[in-house]
Amino acid sequence: MKILVVEDELKTGDYLRKGLVEAGFVVDLARDGRDGLHEALSADYDLVLLDVMLPGLDGWGVLRALRAVGKKTPVLFLTARDEIDDRVRGLELGADDYLVKPFAFAELLARVRSLLRRGGQRAEGEFSDFLRVADLELDLRKHRAVRAGKRIDLTAKEFALLELLMRRRGEVLPRSLIAAQVWDMNFDSDTNVVEVAVRRLRAKIDDGFDRRLIRTRRGMGYVLDEADDE
Repeated sequence: MKILVVEDELKTGDYLRKGLVEAGFVVDLARDGRDGLHEALSADYDLVLLDVMLPGLDGWGVLRALRAVGKKTPVLFLTARDEIDDRVRGLELGADDYLVKPFAFAELLARVRSLLRRGGQRAEGEFSDFLRVADLELDLRKHRAVRAGKRIDLTAKEFALLELLMRRRGEVLPRSLIAAQVWDMNFDSDTNVVEVAVRRLRAKIDDGFDRRLIRTRRGMGYVLDEADDE
């Protein structure tokens, strides 16, 4: 999946690109409206994340130009403006969704996935609402986790952590990525929030079952898979 981010704030743009890349997307970044419009017209993107207040050409102008030439790429507006008139204007111009700054990355990611599903752009099973690894099942619509037929009660953060591990099954995820994706925070080496959360999740997911699914890779991070080796 390929996403174009059009954002002039340096930190915000880099933050969005880093997070989306770590979530598995291919990301291009434009720093002003004219460059963003050029990129959006020159390549096929599955989604455009478009800031409203841009130098050169604002987000309204970028979106208007895209729709005028028949580009139907889904557009998610990102803006610090929370006026009803602004939101209505964006939707009338052809925007697909509207997210007001500041926002949590987890919410942005949910909006991105929703738009990709809505537009029929996703690859088969890539953003499935039902995940399964071995005898562990996760139903995102019902917010329910089950292992070997047994219901497992999880907190919101534990559920988000488990979803991340299951979507990236077999892949060793560093603590920095987990912190950014689940807690929307920059990783602090003095913080043990990730270790504590993984330990609690492992107690619920693995304790009492024959096979352990969540594993620690020392010095690297954590991985969820169904391999028998440790």
